Order: sequence, then structure tokens, then C-alpha cells
Amino acid sequence: MPGFKVANRYAISLLETSLEKNSLEQAYNDMKMLVKLLDMSYELKHAIESPIIKPGIKILIVDEIFEKRISVDSLKFIRFVISKRREEILYEIAKRFLELRDEHLGIVNVDVKTAFEFTAEQKKQLKEKFKIILNKTVILKYRVDKNIIGGFVARVGDTVYDASILHQLELLKKEFIQGGLSLN
Repeated sequence: MPGFKVANRYAISLLETSLEKNSLEQAYNDMKMLVKLLDMSYELKHAIESPIIKPGIKILIVDEIFEKRISVDSLKFIRFVISKRREEILYEIAKRFLELRDEHLGIVNVDVKTAFEFTAEQKKQLKEKFKIILNKTVILKYRVDKNIIGGFVARVGDTVYDASILHQLELLKKEFIQGGLSLN
């Protein structure tokens, strides 16, 4: 886990600097773009993280791709990370920065799996419930997983809220196996 500690320190530094310069949203959008591009392009991620490619070449690659797309401060930050030979954790730094920005603003991301597409009203109600439970601004990310049969499974960080029918059936099965449920 030493990589996480280092990535966290760099991400905190970027957060503090962007707060001081009143450029938090710009840095957020820039890091979001960086993460998206690294997710989409294996070649780019490999080139940036490769120990074989010299830092000067990596900086030229980054400049070519990002110079007109992100702020000068974000570009300087990426160059700094590369110059310190920490480019292998650049992706983790950017992801951690996105998390820290959300924490700073009191925003929590909730990943929701449902057996079918929720209606707009159901999504609104679920969002309100989580807003009350977590006492934070909630951003819900939905995806359909027919394996859960019905209900939903929500993940908030390391916490899972399992209100799926599949989970209920598994609990019922466990009770049957343990002999805790009588059929009378």
C-alpha cells in the first residue's frame, strides 16, 4: 500500500493548491479528463507508466496531448509528477484527487445495481433516502444487473446496502440449512 500513501500525498497537494488558487473545479475537470483518457487508451497509459521511456519524452507526450485541453496549472502538476519519477502512480493520484474533491465538497458517490431500469421517480426517491441517511450530497450511478432478481444493491465506499431479492433468498436458504426455519 505504499503507492496509495504517495498518491494520496500528491492528491492532497493538488487539492490544497487548487483551493488556494480558487481553481478546484478546473483541476477536477482536468483530472477527470486525465482519468478518462488513461482508461480509454492503454497505449497512453503504458507510455506514461513505462520505466523505459525517459521522463523528457513523457513530458513531450503529455504536452502534445493535454496542452490545449487542460489548464496550465494541471499540466504543470502532471509534469512535476513525471519529473519526480512518480508517473507510475499518476492515474492513482488523479483518481484520489477526484475522491478528495468530492469529500471536501460533501459529495458522496453511490453505485446502484438494480434488476431493471428504475423510473425517474424511483431514482429520485432513492437519492433522497441516501441523502437523508448519509447527510451529504449524493450522486447516484446506476447499472442494471438482472442476476439480483429484484430490489437493489448500493455501494458507498466500502459499505454495501443489499436490498436485493437474491440476497433475501440467500438469507432464507441459510436459515433452511441451519435448521432455524420450521415449515409448520
